[in-house]
Amino acid sequence: MPETSTTNDNQSSSSGGLMAVFGVAAVLALVMAFTAVVMAAGDSGGGSTDSGAAGPVHVSLSEFAIAPDAISVPEGGSLHVTNDGTVPHNLTVVDQDLATADLAAGGSEELDLSSLAVGSYDVACLVPGHADSGMTGSLEITAGGGDAAAASDTTMAGMDTSGGDAMDYQAMTDAMNETIGQFPAETEGVGNPELEPTILPDGTKHFELTAAITPWEVAPGQVVDAWTYNGVVPGPQMHVDIGDQVEIQVNNELPMATDLHLHGVNVPNSMDGVAPITQDLIQPGESFTYAFDTDEVAVAMYHAHHHAQLQVPNGLLGMFYVGEPPLPAGQTIGGQTVPGDVQVSQRIPMVLNDSGVIGFSLNGKSFPATAPVVGSRGDWIEVDYSNEGSMIHPMHMHQFDQIVIAKDGYPLDNPYVVDTLNVAPGERYTVLVELEQRGTWVWHCHILPHVERESGMYGMVTALVVE
Repeated sequence: MPETSTTNDNQSSSSGGLMAVFGVAAVLALVMAFTAVVMAAGDSGGGSTDSGAAGPVHVSLSEFAIAPDAISVPEGGSLHVTNDGTVPHNLTVVDQDLATADLAAGGSEELDLSSLAVGSYDVACLVPGHADSGMTGSLEITAGGGDAAAASDTTMAGMDTSGGDAMDYQAMTDAMNETIGQFPAETEGVGNPELEPTILPDGTKHFELTAAITPWEVAPGQVVDAWTYNGVVPGPQMHVDIGDQVEIQVNNELPMATDLHLHGVNVPNSMDGVAPITQDLIQPGESFTYAFDTDEVAVAMYHAHHHAQLQVPNGLLGMFYVGEPPLPAGQTIGGQTVPGDVQVSQRIPMVLNDSGVIGFSLNGKSFPATAPVVGSRGDWIEVDYSNEGSMIHPMHMHQFDQIVIAKDGYPLDNPYVVDTLNVAPGERYTVLVELEQRGTWVWHCHILPHVERESGMYGMVTALVVE
């Protein structure tokens, strides 16, 4: 097994370079650049809210949280449930035949709890996969009406998140500036390390992955029990050439069975990694070796297929490359000419996620722990977007054109230019970018609740720093 880094070396080195080059002016420019992004309402944190019988208790649903996560309601009371997220959610009192409808984004419903006796209950969103992603909580039905003047709004850090007139806009601004000022934050662990193969006597390139549950720091202080390959999220990236013989040995140290699917790579049916159809499950404590020959360029993903709704969003995912797509050297695309002698200074895998314990993230990290990409004016970089989540993510790069040169690893006969590229679950896009202008430029998913919430910036946002 390769040695796993315990510090975010890429981020800390990028941070040091950023400070050395730009100093205080760069930090101020970064703050101004990020605050130029339109603020949008997002999810709120946990806490406990009490309400008198005079009105319903407000509960907010979002990706992927119930706020507050500890709800207290007087006997005979009710809940006013709103979906403040971007996908349908419901609120269900588990095992009590009490639930809202599946509420569309922006929808709301009052849930009558008068049938419940005094006591404790579990609540959850029962849209498939959402409870596993964190949408669970508790409900306490209390005796007596309590203080009829008690607030029924959900609050977080002094901010009213119910959408009412009492919302503290200054607190929201302060929270936004505070989170931006932390970027780029150091966290333990770095995803996407390149895994070098062992070359066997017959020339086969042999890789070894160990699947296990390990601590992973998604954002500063936010440590989760991630499902990892070799202890990192995303798992190690693997690079081979066309015509190579390849082996990938998977060692299972998880508490449940697993398998490995190479998404976008041509393999024999017996190596497709869909247990129990093409192979037996890899039980805890067992190993299985996938063997195949590569026959074409691939910008591919690898991930678990058994109970993928649990294992993949929690971290069992990574990138697998066969060769690389050809560059459109000498072509003029959307008014931009790619030099005939173009050289790529950085090839960057960008794995998108939005659920499980990892949540909204780029390469396994949530802002402000996302790593900035630092380059020099005139550099050309290549980015491989890979969506391992459950939602579409329109990836927007401020200032710079993204020349799309390959889709799912297949080179495009007619590359095209975008500033925002929609990446659906399972898709991979390869883009070529010229760093034309100096400065700190924002780079993010343009579904704004995926990058901002009342407590500040988070999730799927980073920056391009051009020296």
